[in-house]
Amino acid sequence: MLPYKTVQDAEAFLGRNLTYSETVWLNYSANKSDYFLYCHNILFLFLLFSVVPLPLVLMELSRSSSFNKFKIQPKARLSFAEMLRCYKDVMSMFFFVVGPLQLVSFPSIKMIGIRTSLPLPSGWEIFLQLAVYFMIEDYTNYWIHRFLHGKWGYEKIHRVHHEYTAPIAFAAPYAHWAEILILGIPSFLGPAMVPGHMITFWLWIALRQIEAIDTHSGYDFPWNPTKYIPFYGGSDHHDYHHYVGRQSHSNFASVFTYCDYIYGTDKGYRYQKKLLGKLKEDLQRNGQENGVSYQNLTQDLKSD
Repeated sequence: MLPYKTVQDAEAFLGRNLTYSETVWLNYSANKSDYFLYCHNILFLFLLFSVVPLPLVLMELSRSSSFNKFKIQPKARLSFAEMLRCYKDVMSMFFFVVGPLQLVSFPSIKMIGIRTSLPLPSGWEIFLQLAVYFMIEDYTNYWIHRFLHGKWGYEKIHRVHHEYTAPIAFAAPYAHWAEILILGIPSFLGPAMVPGHMITFWLWIALRQIEAIDTHSGYDFPWNPTKYIPFYGGSDHHDYHHYVGRQSHSNFASVFTYCDYIYGTDKGYRYQKKLLGKLKEDLQRNGQENGVSYQNLTQDLKSD
């Protein structure tokens, strides 16, 4: 809870006028406890898990050729009932694991120094902290993910997440309860090492989940703005990991591609991309010679 209740008190404390965003934050948070503000994450996660995947689910159900050409595994289709079951399973895990975990983890947030006070962080401060959080999470998640693909980790825990060999957006948080707890550690490490404001923490949790939904979408859109993020893996990178399944020793990283490249765990993926590229060139050449649509040929190649 903020130590000042009015704009005048806050300006006297800071020795300057409040910005517009600081005034909005003060008016909203002045009479709310830090615990209540932290628990906003529960609402954010519920909305993210429920709303963000919807456009992708509607694309999947539409069976439209306009969208199907961007689907990574176009022959892998789920019915509405199967998608609804996935969502129900995710919500069950949310209410019985994720939500309670959020409720009881507040002392750790206070311990590491996540603050709610003024001044608010600048845009650059938020950007740099989020970049650090993504880097730390990606590196630690990579090694935990590799462990979960060992015999014991996969059979006892991680196989649940791999039930979807062609991932869908709703399946991003679909996992064994133990995996949810284990993979919460990488997400917490960044804020623990570089603590920031509660708003930065909210943004981190939201963006990480949106990223997970994106990489599990099953679609590779050329206009996706993440294409401009250096070393970003995206849906095509992670879809290969699910497609190979238990035998996968490729593409363990959650966000970026550098760990897989450095440690040599993307060789199968890179070989497949190289092979597909060569086959597409051959198909395009043969299609032009025979008057066959290149789009139809490449769609058949993706399906196979």
